Amino acid sequence: MTTFHNYINGEWLAGVETRPNINPSDTSDVIGHYAQADVAQTEVAIAAATAAFPAWASATPQLRFDVLDAVGNELLARKEEIGRLLSREEGKTLPEGIGETMRAAMIFKFFAGEALRCGGENLPSVRLGVGVEMYRQPVGVVGLIAPWNFPIAIPAWKIAPAPALAYGNCVVFKPAELVPGCGWTLADILSRTALPKGVFNLVMGPGSQVGNTLVNSPAVRAISFTGSVGTGRRIISSCAARQAKVQAEMGGKNPLIVLDDADLGVAINAAVQSAYFSTGQRCTASSRIIVTEAIHDDFVAGVLAKLKTLKIDHALKAGTDIGPVVDARQLDQNLRYVALAQKEGGTLAFGGEVVERETPGFFQIPALITETTNAMTISREEVFGPVANVIRVKDYDEALATANDTEFGLSSGICTRSLKHATHFKLHAQAGMVMVNLPTAGVDYHVPFGGTKGSSYGPREQGTYAREFYTTVKTAYSAAG
Repeated sequence: MTTFHNYINGEWLAGVETRPNINPSDTSDVIGHYAQADVAQTEVAIAAATAAFPAWASATPQLRFDVLDAVGNELLARKEEIGRLLSREEGKTLPEGIGETMRAAMIFKFFAGEALRCGGENLPSVRLGVGVEMYRQPVGVVGLIAPWNFPIAIPAWKIAPAPALAYGNCVVFKPAELVPGCGWTLADILSRTALPKGVFNLVMGPGSQVGNTLVNSPAVRAISFTGSVGTGRRIISSCAARQAKVQAEMGGKNPLIVLDDADLGVAINAAVQSAYFSTGQRCTASSRIIVTEAIHDDFVAGVLAKLKTLKIDHALKAGTDIGPVVDARQLDQNLRYVALAQKEGGTLAFGGEVVERETPGFFQIPALITETTNAMTISREEVFGPVANVIRVKDYDEALATANDTEFGLSSGICTRSLKHATHFKLHAQAGMVMVNLPTAGVDYHVPFGGTKGSSYGPREQGTYAREFYTTVKTAYSAAG
């Protein structure tokens, strides 16, 4: 069985132990054994990044462009191979795995261009004979902590964009323990570019060792985290205490409103795509579907009919619509929420149960729960699985109030033919991203990503807005001597 090492200061180093990477579609399939670092090895990586920072911060934009563009080119050239690895370790279907790999490639290539556009400003002073210049400078060593549900796209938009390397920062990257393969592959690709030693470091291992060390190290000047609410809030608190920059994306309980005037086919497609594809394991998934009275029964019937056609099977099998849940722990959590929703008065209209396939895996039939209210636990807490509930409301006003009645605010959607309601919703939905007649899951790579309320903290990810987190602004005044 192949063992995959950490990448620190330009060298591949064994960890203190290894962890198997198991295929959720076939638990007898071990993809490989991946190194696990401890506190000491993580500190070595931080020291390497610290030492490399001065030279990388002053590197030419052309060198940064060349590195990032080369990564994008290799990802595109190997999209089927890497997409297959992604599907094998995370459980997305093969088309989804290939699609995510292509998205990661385009992120690297797009933000390679941003490396050439890292400009400043020059303004006249209010004082005669004085010039004013504003520079953007890199933050320093950045710790990147990625989630398991997008094992190559999210690392790409943290590592590649204006965020980290393109603006001259050095990186210590911790991929999620469940899906180290894609993170290791990115490190392998970066190791063969012109990137100087120590600028990028891959440190795989548990959050208790690697994550905590990054978060609490005085040498790490910024932390970008995507993951659970509880962990995110602890990271925010720790970084604030030592005045380090922090950016946290922490999930959502995203609503999709369906109004009486909606195109029924559009609404059904948006709901099924949002709630169930990628096994519902997306922070932008719409797990609360809010439907007005006149269309409610037809909408539910249409969703049920669509769910009956979906094929749940091995992620790499041709024709599979939905792959497995990522692991046993997540599957147990999904089942607990389904049971709790019924206990609190909801009706399990479809699915929810575990099923067996040809290979041992974590397969669950998508669950649709009807006759729910927004006060139920199923409407308040993020499940992060193929589980959605329907809430019946009277009209648009009640729908909007219900949609906004949540501690989260990542993505929010509406299906309607009304320009009046669509326009009002875009302005008044309490979310960082708003979708009209589209699934709530699915975003472009060149525009800001992030939410409001409990979903996000700190500046936005992606697009040119990412520079607000990964750079600091220096103002320089000068006069003739």
